[in-house]
Amino acid sequence: MVVTILSTLHADRNVYPSAGVLFVHVLEREHFKGEFPPYPKPGDSSNDPITFNTNLMGYPDRPGWLRYIQRTSHSDGVLYGSPTAEHVGKATIIEIIAYNRRTFETARHNLVINIMSTEEYPLPYQAEFYIKNMNVEEMLASEVLGDFLGAVKNVWQPERLNAVNITSALDRGGRVPLPINNLKEGVYVMVGADVQFSSCLREVENSQNQLRCSQEMEPVISCDKKFRAQFDIDWCKINLVDITKMIMIHSNRPDPGTGVLPDIGGYNPPPESLKSRDFFADFLITLAVPSAVAMVLFSVLGYSMCCRREGVDKRNMQTPDIQLVHHSSIQKSTKELRSMSKNREISWPLSTLPVFSQSGEVVPPLHPDNYETTSMPLMQTQTKWVLLIVSSKNAFL
Repeated sequence: MVVTILSTLHADRNVYPSAGVLFVHVLEREHFKGEFPPYPKPGDSSNDPITFNTNLMGYPDRPGWLRYIQRTSHSDGVLYGSPTAEHVGKATIIEIIAYNRRTFETARHNLVINIMSTEEYPLPYQAEFYIKNMNVEEMLASEVLGDFLGAVKNVWQPERLNAVNITSALDRGGRVPLPINNLKEGVYVMVGADVQFSSCLREVENSQNQLRCSQEMEPVISCDKKFRAQFDIDWCKINLVDITKMIMIHSNRPDPGTGVLPDIGGYNPPPESLKSRDFFADFLITLAVPSAVAMVLFSVLGYSMCCRREGVDKRNMQTPDIQLVHHSSIQKSTKELRSMSKNREISWPLSTLPVFSQSGEVVPPLHPDNYETTSMPLMQTQTKWVLLIVSSKNAFL
């Protein structure tokens, strides 16, 4: 059972939804176009962008149980929700204002919602389904919702079956899908019945399906094929509620009161003649004292770095003589090696000398043929390096 109503104009509309039953009210753009001037071009009046604003009369927003959705300015608006027993007997007046975005004109009428009580409220057994391939405005269509209730009734086999509530997945913390591959937001649909849950609905509670759900795998449900043709249900998110086994908890809420502050008299501003205040003590505390502490610390640091230096003479006095002699000999040897490396003359190896001159004549060798090359060093400065190494060893010893 679903209450679906189409809005009309020129008079207040009275509707009588039942508590615990989904209420759907469609605001059709076609019914409001008669309130606006015709479009200059004949036949193009349907292109007027129209949006709706709904609120409880005397308040800036709607009641907590009533939601509103309009996807674009060229689509119809929908009021939907599920009233509870607390709202029974209270007339709820909803102000509906239609805005024509082309002419900037408005049209207004009131919707009076009279919530009626029902003996069936609440149905003891309720099941909440999560449908992944639907948006909330698509699911609110009477044909689509009727098909879904028919599929549930075929699986559950109850005597009475009502749609209790519909909630968008975005209202449950879901993420807005990417605009690719025709992705949908998803919608939660709660239905109530008067009989126990069928065996098919309880299949998700067995250990195998619970294990598959924990591994982010689809559970094996025997009646899924009855929904798969039109509705893609996430069986891991199904919620079965047995109201007869729920424990009611009553809490003592404090009286909210009227919301009006008590009258404590008029505002008494301070006098214009204020007493002068001396800020010298504050200056000393905030600036002078920190500056003095910083100067003392700077003086101590300067004395430690400039007036407490030991110097090279004191270091040499505390160093043993053997260590000083050893260090001096190392320095002398280092200086001698550096000076010799700067003054050395390295001749080119024989392998790099040219064999032919630029004129094409053969250059005679540096040594005759009978010269013994086995005793000739590879480098002419090899003897100098040997003497240098021997002298260095003697200096260190």
